[in-house]
Amino acid sequence: MGMVDSTQTPKISAGRPHDVIIVGGGLAGGLIALALHRHAPGCRFLLVEAGRSLGGHHRWSWFETDLGAQTQGLMAGFALNGWDDGYDIAFPGLGRTLPTSYRSLASAEFHAKLIAELPADRVLPGTKAAALDAGGVTLTDGTRLAARRVIDCRPFKPSKALSGGWQVFLGQQFRCDAPHGLTRPVIMDASVDQIAPYGNGAAYRFVYVLPLSPTEVFVEDTYYADEPRMDGELLKVRVADYAHRNGWHGEVVDSEAGILPVISGGDFKAALAEVAIPGVALAGARGGFSHPLTSYTLPFAVDNALAIANLIARRPDVSGTELAAFCHRRAKRHWRATAYYRMLSRMLFEAAEPDKRVVVFEHFYALQGALVERFYAGRSTWPDRLRILTGKPPVTIGRAVRALFSSGKPLDTKPLKMETPA
Repeated sequence: MGMVDSTQTPKISAGRPHDVIIVGGGLAGGLIALALHRHAPGCRFLLVEAGRSLGGHHRWSWFETDLGAQTQGLMAGFALNGWDDGYDIAFPGLGRTLPTSYRSLASAEFHAKLIAELPADRVLPGTKAAALDAGGVTLTDGTRLAARRVIDCRPFKPSKALSGGWQVFLGQQFRCDAPHGLTRPVIMDASVDQIAPYGNGAAYRFVYVLPLSPTEVFVEDTYYADEPRMDGELLKVRVADYAHRNGWHGEVVDSEAGILPVISGGDFKAALAEVAIPGVALAGARGGFSHPLTSYTLPFAVDNALAIANLIARRPDVSGTELAAFCHRRAKRHWRATAYYRMLSRMLFEAAEPDKRVVVFEHFYALQGALVERFYAGRSTWPDRLRILTGKPPVTIGRAVRALFSSGKPLDTKPLKMETPA
């Protein structure tokens, strides 16, 4: 993982206000900084990140069709893994190759690209913000950084105002002793046992596989679970078992783990009120910009970054309050536009028994490939939505009706990682 040498950390003057301070150097914050650098070159911004590396320790993936021509342009220059021969899925009663191109970006490459392109005095890693307000940011050491606009891109905060379940995952990258033989990603292998990520019970489980090179393969064990719990040692064993069953032997060169919300409903206005700071713009997952069912964030992060940069380029004098309102309007539109996917999340978590959730996904992946593309991009048409809900229902009508009117389980529990990899 790339890292910025603390001896090279730029000294920031607390006197002259910055045009924009972005707090949180993850995917959303890093892309906003990049978009400002490329599209609003006169903007004096600062990216403040608590960790030593931008992007943390993650891998982001997306379908090529998730991004339009302009949004693809923002990703130009990143060292991506890409596959243009489609991807595979596997279920107990269904195996299929779909034609859509797929892309993936490791956080080490994200960090390296941003550090190489952004001016050194615009990035402040290893620095934690203690407080944000409309006039700037106060660091934990008491330093005050003044700004005309502040954007909050810190991580998602669990909220009792939202409901749903959790996506729990652990992935490991293997350097194999011999070529693994894969040419396409396996986006979803749900032919595995449908068990929980902490030993007992049941959950929707699938394995996600990316062939990163002829001899390197990334294997991730993923669960749609009712509780934000993870037994990391158990999941590492399951990942190793899957790799060995496929004949992939070698050393583990990297690991990652995470617990993400799968949002099925709630009071979005109340949830935003819990994290909103007057005059401070909200972006990223904290601001509600994710796919409610898949938890994908990259397409929305790219779109937001360009929208913010273009606004500032067009209106250099736009106030922080106006920028905050701009992002708030985008968040409300995104919430309305993704209502259908939250309804499907309720079907998954409340209408389907945990060990039968696999049937819901198998039903979906039997549909037309273009429909699947639009689903992941969050652009399902009305015919798509009707088609997903027609045919032999994967859940009973009675449970489906109850799920539609259910308030769901509050997402106010802090994710508990029982053990995570080093």
